[in-house]
Amino acid sequence: MSALPAPRVEVHESADELATTVAGAFIRLVTVRQATGDVPQVALTGGTIADKIHREIARLGAESDIDWSRIDFFWGDERFVAPDSDERNARQAATAMLDALPVDPARVHEIPSTADAADVDAAATAYAETVRAMGSGRFDLLMLGVGPDGHVASLFPGFPQLAVDDAVAVGVTGSPKPPPERVTLTYPALARSEEVWFVVSGSDKAGAVGRALSAHPPGTHELPAVGVHGQVETIWFLDRDAAAQVP
Repeated sequence: MSALPAPRVEVHESADELATTVAGAFIRLVTVRQATGDVPQVALTGGTIADKIHREIARLGAESDIDWSRIDFFWGDERFVAPDSDERNARQAATAMLDALPVDPARVHEIPSTADAADVDAAATAYAETVRAMGSGRFDLLMLGVGPDGHVASLFPGFPQLAVDDAVAVGVTGSPKPPPERVTLTYPALARSEEVWFVVSGSDKAGAVGRALSAHPPGTHELPAVGVHGQVETIWFLDRDAAAQVP
């Protein structure tokens, strides 16, 4: 088996510049994939920088040649809260991007909320079934944020979900970052991504980013971000603050 390509690092002066760059890259990737007849499958993330990126995609995408009805949207993780909660990644993406573009609602594959599943484990099982039924077996693009502790999706340092290798999605309880209950894709599911884009902004993330991109990074149980790589390409999109400790 050939080695995965080394990650590429892009550093931008500000969060706004970072968001515009990533949005442009997103539109180019989707345009190229659709030109081959593909229906791109993308997994979104949440957070402040993701919100900026989604708003820029909506702004730039309105004038693009993309057929927005021919994209499947998934999420790498979700907060197990009410469907109308502002804490939901899906609600954030809808408000910033999806509601502004002519997407096909049947191609927006949200992780179940508390209104859809009895608990986080039931939500994870249901979402795994959705990914298997509606997905192609791989994501064209997976976008991920990185927490100050190095977590990605809802895979947190030292948590048992890091060791799961026989499931697509799992429930998380007792999350160190509120809300405490979440659903996350596992490492094997995240690994089925052609392109992985880490999108990271802010000085509070600099330590984790620097450790992840060091010559000798810690293991996945200490710094989960090091466990995800794109099969074709891995890009770290950073603003200047987040890149402050990159070697």
